[in-house]
Amino acid sequence: MSQPAIRTRQIVDWSAAFWAGLVAGSVFLLSSVFILPHVVGGNAWMILRMFASVLLGEDILAPPATFDLSAFFAGVGLHLVLSVLLALLLALVIHRWGLLVGFVGGALFGLAVYAIHMYTLTLWFPWFYILEGMPFAILHMIFG
Repeated sequence: MSQPAIRTRQIVDWSAAFWAGLVAGSVFLLSSVFILPHVVGGNAWMILRMFASVLLGEDILAPPATFDLSAFFAGVGLHLVLSVLLALLLALVIHRWGLLVGFVGGALFGLAVYAIHMYTLTLWFPWFYILEGMPFAILHMIFG
Protein backbone atom coordinates (compact mmCIF):
# COMPACT_ATOMS: atom_id res chain seq x y z
CA MET A 1 0.00 0.00 0.00
CA SER A 2 1.49 3.30 -1.04
CA GLN A 3 1.51 6.28 1.22
CA PRO A 4 -0.05 9.50 -0.03
CA ALA A 5 2.46 12.15 -1.00
CA ILE A 6 3.03 14.61 1.77
CA ARG A 7 3.06 18.18 0.59
CA THR A 8 5.50 20.40 2.36
CA ARG A 9 5.56 24.11 2.27
CA GLN A 10 8.92 25.79 2.22
CA ILE A 11 9.02 28.70 4.61
CA VAL A 12 11.29 31.69 4.24
CA ASP A 13 13.85 32.02 7.00
CA TRP A 14 13.29 35.73 7.64
CA SER A 15 16.08 35.90 10.20
CA ALA A 16 18.59 34.56 7.68
CA ALA A 17 17.29 36.97 5.04
CA PHE A 18 17.61 39.88 7.49
CA TRP A 19 21.20 39.00 8.39
CA ALA A 20 22.09 38.32 4.76
CA GLY A 21 20.79 41.79 3.86
CA LEU A 22 22.72 43.39 6.70
CA VAL A 23 25.98 41.62 5.87
CA ALA A 24 25.69 42.06 2.09
CA GLY A 25 24.66 45.70 2.54
CA SER A 26 27.65 46.33 4.80
CA VAL A 27 30.10 44.71 2.40
CA PHE A 28 28.50 46.55 -0.53
CA LEU A 29 28.78 49.83 1.36
CA LEU A 30 32.43 49.23 2.20
CA SER A 31 33.12 48.28 -1.41
CA SER A 32 31.34 51.41 -2.62
CA VAL A 33 33.17 53.64 -0.17
CA PHE A 34 36.65 52.24 -0.76
CA ILE A 35 36.59 51.09 -4.42
CA LEU A 36 34.23 53.43 -6.30
CA PRO A 37 36.14 56.64 -5.47
CA HIS A 38 39.16 55.19 -7.27
CA VAL A 39 37.00 54.47 -10.32
CA VAL A 40 34.77 57.57 -10.49
CA GLY A 41 36.97 60.02 -8.57
CA GLY A 42 36.37 61.77 -5.30
CA ASN A 43 36.75 60.20 -1.88
CA ALA A 44 34.95 57.87 0.49
CA TRP A 45 33.04 60.68 2.17
CA MET A 46 31.65 61.78 -1.19
CA ILE A 47 29.94 58.40 -1.64
CA LEU A 48 28.46 58.48 1.87
CA ARG A 49 27.29 62.05 1.34
CA MET A 50 25.60 60.97 -1.91
CA PHE A 51 23.70 58.25 -0.07
CA ALA A 52 22.82 60.70 2.73
CA SER A 53 21.58 63.29 0.24
CA VAL A 54 18.42 61.24 -0.28
CA LEU A 55 17.42 62.05 3.32
CA LEU A 56 19.29 65.31 3.96
CA GLY A 57 18.97 67.01 0.59
CA GLU A 58 21.55 68.08 -1.93
CA ASP A 59 23.07 70.70 0.39
CA ILE A 60 25.02 67.90 2.08
CA LEU A 61 26.97 67.47 -1.18
CA ALA A 62 28.58 70.90 -0.97
CA PRO A 63 32.39 70.83 -0.75
CA PRO A 64 34.48 69.93 1.07
CA ALA A 65 33.61 66.24 1.02
CA THR A 66 34.93 65.52 4.49
CA PHE A 67 33.53 63.56 7.42
CA ASP A 68 30.14 64.78 8.64
CA LEU A 69 28.42 62.89 11.45
CA SER A 70 24.87 63.49 10.20
CA ALA A 71 25.83 62.46 6.66
CA PHE A 72 27.57 59.36 7.99
CA PHE A 73 24.58 58.15 10.00
CA ALA A 74 22.04 59.12 7.33
CA GLY A 75 24.04 57.47 4.51
CA VAL A 76 24.89 54.28 6.38
CA GLY A 77 21.44 54.01 7.97
CA LEU A 78 19.52 54.51 4.73
CA HIS A 79 21.78 52.12 2.85
CA LEU A 80 21.45 49.35 5.45
CA VAL A 81 17.69 49.74 5.76
CA LEU A 82 17.33 49.49 1.97
CA SER A 83 19.70 46.51 1.88
CA VAL A 84 17.67 44.61 4.46
CA LEU A 85 14.35 45.45 2.76
CA LEU A 86 15.68 44.36 -0.63
CA ALA A 87 17.10 41.14 0.88
CA LEU A 88 13.70 40.36 2.40
CA LEU A 89 12.02 41.00 -0.95
CA LEU A 90 14.58 38.84 -2.75
CA ALA A 91 14.12 36.03 -0.21
CA LEU A 92 10.37 36.15 -0.76
CA VAL A 93 10.75 36.02 -4.53
CA ILE A 94 13.38 33.28 -4.95
CA HIS A 95 13.09 31.10 -1.84
CA ARG A 96 11.25 28.32 -3.68
CA TRP A 97 14.08 27.45 -6.06
CA GLY A 98 17.55 26.03 -5.63
CA LEU A 99 20.94 27.57 -5.10
CA LEU A 100 21.76 28.10 -8.79
CA VAL A 101 18.50 29.94 -9.42
CA GLY A 102 19.23 31.93 -6.26
CA PHE A 103 22.59 33.07 -7.63
CA VAL A 104 21.30 33.89 -11.10
CA GLY A 105 18.08 35.41 -9.76
CA GLY A 106 20.06 37.44 -7.22
CA ALA A 107 22.37 38.78 -9.90
CA LEU A 108 19.40 39.72 -12.09
CA PHE A 109 17.68 41.28 -9.07
CA GLY A 110 20.86 43.31 -8.35
CA LEU A 111 20.95 44.44 -11.97
CA ALA A 112 17.28 45.47 -11.74
CA VAL A 113 18.00 47.47 -8.57
CA TYR A 114 20.90 49.15 -10.37
CA ALA A 115 18.66 50.01 -13.32
CA ILE A 116 16.05 51.48 -10.99
CA HIS A 117 18.72 53.52 -9.23
CA MET A 118 20.29 54.82 -12.40
CA TYR A 119 17.29 55.34 -14.61
CA THR A 120 14.53 56.42 -12.26
CA LEU A 121 16.04 57.76 -9.05
CA THR A 122 18.35 60.01 -11.04
CA LEU A 123 15.25 61.90 -12.13
CA TRP A 124 14.96 63.20 -8.54
CA PHE A 125 18.61 62.89 -7.52
CA PRO A 126 20.60 63.68 -10.69
CA TRP A 127 23.94 63.68 -8.84
CA PHE A 128 23.74 59.87 -8.63
CA TYR A 129 24.28 59.68 -12.37
CA ILE A 130 28.03 59.96 -11.75
CA LEU A 131 27.87 56.36 -10.47
CA GLU A 132 26.42 55.08 -13.74
CA GLY A 133 28.68 52.47 -15.29
CA MET A 134 29.93 48.91 -15.13
CA PRO A 135 31.70 49.08 -11.73
CA PHE A 136 28.51 50.07 -9.89
CA ALA A 137 26.40 47.65 -11.98
CA ILE A 138 28.77 44.77 -11.19
CA LEU A 139 28.69 45.62 -7.48
CA HIS A 140 24.89 45.46 -7.57
CA MET A 141 24.97 42.11 -9.39
CA ILE A 142 27.48 40.59 -6.96
CA PHE A 143 25.54 41.63 -3.89
CA GLY A 144 22.15 40.79 -5.41
